[in-house]
Amino acid sequence: MDSSSRGAQPQPPSTTEPPPSSSASAAPPQSQGSSPAQPPSRYESQKRRDWNTFFQYLHNHKPPLTLARCSGAHVIEFLKYLDQFGKTKVHISGCPYFGHPNPPASCPCPLKQAWGSLDALIGRLRAAYEENGGRPECNPFGAKAVMIYLKEVKEGQAKARGVPYEKKKRKRTTTKVSKVSDSGGGDSSIVVPVTGNNDSRVGVDAASSASLPSSTTSTTTP
Repeated sequence: MDSSSRGAQPQPPSTTEPPPSSSASAAPPQSQGSSPAQPPSRYESQKRRDWNTFFQYLHNHKPPLTLARCSGAHVIEFLKYLDQFGKTKVHISGCPYFGHPNPPASCPCPLKQAWGSLDALIGRLRAAYEENGGRPECNPFGAKAVMIYLKEVKEGQAKARGVPYEKKKRKRTTTKVSKVSDSGGGDSSIVVPVTGNNDSRVGVDAASSASLPSSTTSTTTP
């Protein structure tokens, strides 16, 4: 018993001594490496993967393409190329389940990329293009042809799947502003409509202002 206790006594100092030194030495690396070692967000990671995927597509293109020669037509080709990896069933016009949101059985209709995925992809590539030195006016991902193609995909998939893509409705709230009249006979209330945008993808600064009418004095005749 004594020998085991004597053998255990040298160990506690060795285990208690490192924590102060480790905590003191670990504190500076945390403060120094907190900002550089911070992992990228999920959006930034996905944007980087999309950018690399598009460059790989340009490299494998026949003939190979460079980013400087890329146009809206090439972006549309890229989106159509991604359809082979899609997982969304899009019924063709001759399918008996065309426009059926919940088909009772399977059908041989092709799988494609969902419109929402393509729309989000173009948004990330559009931002990555400008972040890598591209000029906004030359951005192929923001070309009018690409926007038209996305709109056609949206409308086509809505009809084929029977799932319309509805726009988010704006909430209308009313703000009550009280104004005290000069006559002192009470306060008059003005209801100011305020519109709020619920779109989570695009930050909209919907600040509404209302011009209050100038106060008027009322005269009473005895």
